[in-house]
Amino acid sequence: MSSDPTPPNDLAALRREIDALDAEILSLLNRRATIAKVVGEAKEKSGGAIFRPEREAQVMKGLEEGNAGPLKSEHIRAIYREVMSACRDLERTTVVAYLGPQGTFSEQAAALRFGSSIRSLPCSSIAEIFRSVETRQADFGVVPLENSSEGAIGQTLDLLLATPLCLCAEVALRIEHQLLSQSGELAGVTRVMAHPQALAQCSGWLMGHAPDLVQLPASSNGEAAREAAKDASVAAIAGRQAAIAYGLRAIAEQIQDDAQNTTRFGVIGWSRTEPSGNDRTSLALSVTNRAGAVYDMLAPLKAHGVSMTRFESRPARTGNWSYYFFIDIAGHAEDAQIARALADLKAVAGFYKVLGAYPVAKGLP
Repeated sequence: MSSDPTPPNDLAALRREIDALDAEILSLLNRRATIAKVVGEAKEKSGGAIFRPEREAQVMKGLEEGNAGPLKSEHIRAIYREVMSACRDLERTTVVAYLGPQGTFSEQAAALRFGSSIRSLPCSSIAEIFRSVETRQADFGVVPLENSSEGAIGQTLDLLLATPLCLCAEVALRIEHQLLSQSGELAGVTRVMAHPQALAQCSGWLMGHAPDLVQLPASSNGEAAREAAKDASVAAIAGRQAAIAYGLRAIAEQIQDDAQNTTRFGVIGWSRTEPSGNDRTSLALSVTNRAGAVYDMLAPLKAHGVSMTRFESRPARTGNWSYYFFIDIAGHAEDAQIARALADLKAVAGFYKVLGAYPVAKGLP
């Protein structure tokens, strides 16, 4: 291939050059896919996991660091997400459960993490996502963990306590809500449906622009959009994908009260993730109800210089005012410094569970 670009006024020659480059790229992609299939066969013989979040994170990091442009880092990530998804599919089709139906932000998060070469399994509830993976109807599940404006998703945290599954990856998704209806107008609309989290995230806008609408909770925003597609008196709060999926039109766009509204999703599965070099470890803990117990529980983290990035509490539902604490720390559970801190922490905790250790998602601290 010539290093001198074709003069910009010769469009036919430029197109021939692009065609030649496309043929070269196609050949290289198929070479990559062939090697990926050999790797997959080796994994199958050794019992290794097909989905390796830590390896994919390392590949993405290397590509971004080596990218000289003009393509932006997000372009590179989008391209290689699909390349890796297609190569993974050649090894074995991955089944991913998410909170359905079609058109939810959970579906969008699944595509953002796994690419489009998967078999999607929409579920009617977060509990059903866990059951689908636990019974191996799905390889992985994508579940909401927390929202930047509304906080933790309690149902997900409760289910993580009891499941044999672990968190093996995370996804950060910017949430942009639209008010959708059949006509794209408020005229004739008397009710607005959405997941309770979405209603809360848009409460200010609704109060200011549509205070008379009766607010009704739905199991998901996708379900709300499906209802709006059947009933002209219903508007739905959902994303652009739901509008496309159900043939709805936007009354208003970006109605979320927080312009930076982001939801963090977790990927649940059976296999634990190896260190990637930039990881997060999630823990669930409890302590006896005594003075200074929480301080004593956290002391090992300080003693070993471990940074805590999240701290949530949930009632233990035992009726005696005890709590579970959900903690995220910077680093992987297998890192030497982290492992020493966790050993000391386990010794003082009444309940101790590592929910997972996994690469930090792009867009999250």
